[in-house]
Amino acid sequence: MADIEIRTFELTDESAVIALWIRCGLTRPWNDPKRDIERKLCVQPHLFLVGTTGQELIATVMAGYEGHRGWINYLAVAPQYQRQGRSRTTPCGSRLSEN
Repeated sequence: MADIEIRTFELTDESAVIALWIRCGLTRPWNDPKRDIERKLCVQPHLFLVGTTGQELIATVMAGYEGHRGWINYLAVAPQYQRQGRSRTTPCGSRLSEN
């Protein structure tokens, strides 16, 4: 099992992120994913995380916090990496709680 690096979204990730969302069935005709990314980059961009293994982008999470409660949107894992227990072995949860 390859190591996963969790890091903040970068603009160069956009096409890979949208492709992953499409593969995972997260996009909807009434929501433009490019526009959703633009909006997220204006509010708490540090809570938009991606997971990579080597050069491959394999996961995303777009989180938010308004001072009382948090939420998660666009939680995606590439299908070939799902159901392998990776979420239990990555620092994503602690990364979100730091912010």
